[in-house]
Amino acid sequence: MAQTFRIALGSDHGGFELKQVLLKHLSASGHTVTDCGTTNAEAVDYPVFAEAVARQVAAGACDFGVMVDGAGIGSAMTANKVPGVLAAACDSEALARNSREHNDANVLTLGAGFVNADQARAIVDVFLSTFCTAKRHRRRVDLIRNIETQSLASGRGGGGTNVDISEEDLQRIADRVRQLIQQGAAAPPSAPSMPPAELARMIDHTLLKPDATPSDVETLCAEASSHGFYSVCVNPTNVRQAKALLRGTPVKVCCVVGFPLGAQAPDIKALEARKAIREGASEIDMVINIGALKGKDHALVLRDIRAVVESCKDGRALSKVIFETALLTDEEKVKACELSMKAGADYVKTSTGFSSGGATAEDVALMAKTVAPRKLGVKASGGVRTYDDAMKMIAAGATRIGASASVKIVEEAQARAARKG
Repeated sequence: MAQTFRIALGSDHGGFELKQVLLKHLSASGHTVTDCGTTNAEAVDYPVFAEAVARQVAAGACDFGVMVDGAGIGSAMTANKVPGVLAAACDSEALARNSREHNDANVLTLGAGFVNADQARAIVDVFLSTFCTAKRHRRRVDLIRNIETQSLASGRGGGGTNVDISEEDLQRIADRVRQLIQQGAAAPPSAPSMPPAELARMIDHTLLKPDATPSDVETLCAEASSHGFYSVCVNPTNVRQAKALLRGTPVKVCCVVGFPLGAQAPDIKALEARKAIREGASEIDMVINIGALKGKDHALVLRDIRAVVESCKDGRALSKVIFETALLTDEEKVKACELSMKAGADYVKTSTGFSSGGATAEDVALMAKTVAPRKLGVKASGGVRTYDDAMKMIAAGATRIGASASVKIVEEAQARAARKG
């Protein structure tokens, strides 16, 4: 039987019809498909959807991405701006094979004006069945990845222009950015508007308050199903109920572990994670040992994260590591990212929502930059209460949003979309 994958699929209006053909084809082939939009043939901007596809792949939520626009070129350019993505525009099976075998491409872009449905199906099949295994090709792909890593580390973009900036200038820029964020100063929008359905698919609809009742969990799951949220995030005691309520829907169950202080022993967190996975959780958000991190006991922190990560891998669940960024210095946040990458985690996450502060755009940007070489996702949580809050986090690099105000956020997105319409 052919290997199956998790595929992020998107298009603009020009590629919508072909996207729908590929959606049926990929699903019939056994792949798990995340439809990133668009949802009809009305005019839209392809970069929005190409970025959505690319970020699914970069975050590890999907193995590959397929994006369809008029020519495939613009979407490839867009996707390649997302760290961790290698996108290739292909209009033949030969190019698809080459892009995978020689370049290890993880996003395929197609031009609906250049290939028909039969050709597109064949190109996608070749793309997904070809692998980059030859050492000489792997070495060259590593060179590509190294260019990206060096650019991110130096703070430069991909344009290749090497500009010398003094430490004093860098500090002045950082201070000004901080001032703008804190004051909410008038500035260009932090990110393009996002279709409500697409935004909903980035949200973990959250209920972690200690007095949550079974009735509250029922409401949470009903809201998640009706609004199309990616998951519900609940306490361990509510996992079994949430899983039963969401059976037959695409909404996943996420469970917190070591919550909210992170002070449990690694083996206890691992047991808690395994139990939650057995009862139906497909994602685990674990709280890091904050005291150990601040005390520079990095071996303990690594062991703590790795214990939960291994439980998740055994249970085929995604792992997210909560830092509680409000309690950490920037140096400690970077170290937490590095330890999470070393432990093999899938995501890093800002906050529990139960400490002295929540997510900030600055913290999200710092975390996204640090984990980009290993393609970890970034979850912003804590204090994300409005559409503008969510978009600010996404613009800073968040690939998932954790919020209890999810319904309000999506309703605001729907109202803005209606006004534009």
